[in-house]
Amino acid sequence: MTDVRLGFIPLTDCAPLAVAQTLGLFAAEGIEVTLEREASWATIRDKVAVGALDGAHMLAPMALAASLGLGAEPSPLIAPLSLNLNGGGITVSRAVAEDLRRLGGDKADKAQALAGLVGERRAAGAPPLTFAVVFPYSIHNYLLRYWLADAGIDPDRDVRLVVTPPPRTAEQLRSGAIDGFCVGAPWNAIAVAEGAGEIVALTSDVWRAGPDKVLALGEGWAAANPEAVQALLRALLRAGDWADEPANRRELTAILARPEYVGAPASAIAHALSFGPQGIVFQRHAAGFPWRSHALWFLSQMLRWGQIGPGADLAAAAGRVYRPDLFRTAAAAVGAAAPQADLKVEGAHTEGWSLPGEPAPIPMPVDIFCDGRRFDPADALGYAAGFAITRTKVGA
Repeated sequence: MTDVRLGFIPLTDCAPLAVAQTLGLFAAEGIEVTLEREASWATIRDKVAVGALDGAHMLAPMALAASLGLGAEPSPLIAPLSLNLNGGGITVSRAVAEDLRRLGGDKADKAQALAGLVGERRAAGAPPLTFAVVFPYSIHNYLLRYWLADAGIDPDRDVRLVVTPPPRTAEQLRSGAIDGFCVGAPWNAIAVAEGAGEIVALTSDVWRAGPDKVLALGEGWAAANPEAVQALLRALLRAGDWADEPANRRELTAILARPEYVGAPASAIAHALSFGPQGIVFQRHAAGFPWRSHALWFLSQMLRWGQIGPGADLAAAAGRVYRPDLFRTAAAAVGAAAPQADLKVEGAHTEGWSLPGEPAPIPMPVDIFCDGRRFDPADALGYAAGFAITRTKVGA
C-alpha cells in the first residue's frame, strides 16, 4: 500500500479529501493517505516544495505561481483535479455594512455603495479601508479585485489589501484589524454568526461557477508514482460525487465539522452548501476537470495586477501545471464523463448549456462574470489589458 501525505486548510472545499478518508475511498484504492491540517497557504506551499507533503488541497492560482517561482523558489507542481466551483464570499464589518446601507447599497449594488464610502473617506482624510485576502495568488484576491474594480475602486490605490490565513479572518474582522475580507466557506458564515460582519457578495456573484481549489501534487512525486496519482484521482472523483448528492449533505456537514477537518459549527458549514446554483459544487458540471482556460484566466489576472510581465509564456505555464490527460484516465476508470476539449470561453453562458463530453454530454451551468465580459483563452494578454483599471498594457 502506497503512503501519501496531503495537506489541507480547514475550509468547506476540503470536503473531497475528508470524505475520501472518512468513507475509506483512499484505502479501497490501495493507498494509505495521511491528511495534515495546516494553518496557512504559505505553509502548504513550502511543505510541498520541500517534499514534507506529496501534495495538497491548494489554491489553484498558487499552484501556477509556485511552478513559476512567484513569491518563492520555483516548485514544479501539477494539478490533475479541480476540487470545487464557488464557495467563497466577501464580508465586511458591521460598521461598513451600516455605511453601505446609508449610501443606498442593497445586495445588487453594494460595490457601488462601497465606492461612495471610499470617496467619502478620502475626502475626509480618513485612512483607506483594509480588506484581507487569503494569499496573493488566490481566486479570492482576484475576485475581490475584480468586484472592486468593476465599481471603479482601484484595489491598489483606493483600499489596502493584506494577507490573512482563512481561520483568522473572522477574528481579525471582530478585532477591527480589517474592515472586510474575501475567503472561502465557512469563515464568512462564522463572521456573521459571531456578529462581526455581514456578507455583501458571494464569489459566485462575481463569477458564476468560478473555480477555486485544486489537488496539487509535486511534479517529481507524481512522475515517480503514476499509479498512486490515479488511485488518488479515482478516490477523489468518487468522493466529489458523493459530496454533491443532496441526500448526503447532513452527513457531509457532520464530517467537516469534526475537529480534525474544519472544526467549525455545523450550521456555518451548512451555510455554504445551501445556495443552490450559486453554492459550492465538487464534481457536478465538470467541476473536477482541470480546465486550462481556468489556468489561463488566473494567469490573466496575474498579468492584470502586475504579478507577472506580458512576456510570460502563459500557454506553457498552463499546460505544464493543469493536466486534463490524467483526469481523463481516472474519469474513464470510474465511469465519469470528461470534457472533450481542454479549454473553453469563460463567461459565455447566461443559462444552462450542454458540453461535449466522453462518454456523454455534460450539463453545464451559467458561468457569467458580473460585468458581462467573456474571457477568450487565446487572448489572455488582450483581456488583461482591456480593463479600465489594470497594470498591464499591450506592447508594454
